[in-house]
Amino acid sequence: MLDDLDRALIHALHLDGRAPFSRIAGVLGVSAQTVARRYRRLRTEAGLRVVGLPDPHRAGRTQWLVRLTASARSAQDIAAALVRRPDTSWVKLTSGGTEITAVIHAPAEEASPDSLLLRDIPRTGGITAVSAHLLLHTYLGGSSNWRRSAQGLDEEQRAALEYRGSIQAVRQPRSGDAELLAALEKDGRLGQGELARATGWSPDTAARRLAELRSVGALFFDVEIDAGMFGVRTRALLWLSVRPANLEEVGLALAGHDELAFVAATTGPTNLVAQALCRDPADLHRYLTRRLGALPAIRTLETSPVLRTLKAASPSLTDLARVRRASW
Repeated sequence: MLDDLDRALIHALHLDGRAPFSRIAGVLGVSAQTVARRYRRLRTEAGLRVVGLPDPHRAGRTQWLVRLTASARSAQDIAAALVRRPDTSWVKLTSGGTEITAVIHAPAEEASPDSLLLRDIPRTGGITAVSAHLLLHTYLGGSSNWRRSAQGLDEEQRAALEYRGSIQAVRQPRSGDAELLAALEKDGRLGQGELARATGWSPDTAARRLAELRSVGALFFDVEIDAGMFGVRTRALLWLSVRPANLEEVGLALAGHDELAFVAATTGPTNLVAQALCRDPADLHRYLTRRLGALPAIRTLETSPVLRTLKAASPSLTDLARVRRASW
């Protein structure tokens, strides 16, 4: 489990994923060496990783949430194939290990992810059903984090550490942007020298372009970490059908629930999807019956337990052999 300093450090990284350790240390009242040491330990023991991600709308990309049902014998191989793809994130084994969910990132002009999905996966009779849901609007997730992972700082500390980029003009996409984003997807805390080598720019140019993209929201930083370190033992995807007239109302209400780490409107027979992070099955039951049950606009609810998260927020993996059993 995490102590107070661990929680404060994680919260600080949510506020500014690239904040220097010296700045974090000054606010927390410890040495920079202590912060660096805690960061390295959390990377090793809790899967902590800061990743830089492009805003999909500004990048001209769509996101599809895909559900695959497969035979028990084929599910692991299919999930591994999805993990290896550079256009996927949030690959999860759900519902007893025979269902796989994943987010596929596609160019906006792609009408459907079917060709992308099947292009690199070996054709097999193990897949019994496929459905694709276009993510229309994210109410919680992306640049907004799970509240229970960001409760380690008081208001004064938050104000001191929150990222405040200066608004500046952003030039059109330039050669090297793709390399910059690819490097940050692997490690959002890479130094200016490392970003310069990845892009072919000077360190000053890399720093300036990074600041430009952050200032307009074209690039944000997410924190990947094992939710089990916060006492989470039960995770579930919730597929909800909500009356269209109440979709915005329910989406905003769910975005305020501490039990949820992700809420989005989608296409398909269900029009709202969420991810619940709870202490145990009883905690999930209380949430479903008391909090969701109090929202009459929810017409139907399907609950899919998440067994394992094989890939988290970043499409890039630094170690394919490493499986996050308990990420968001």
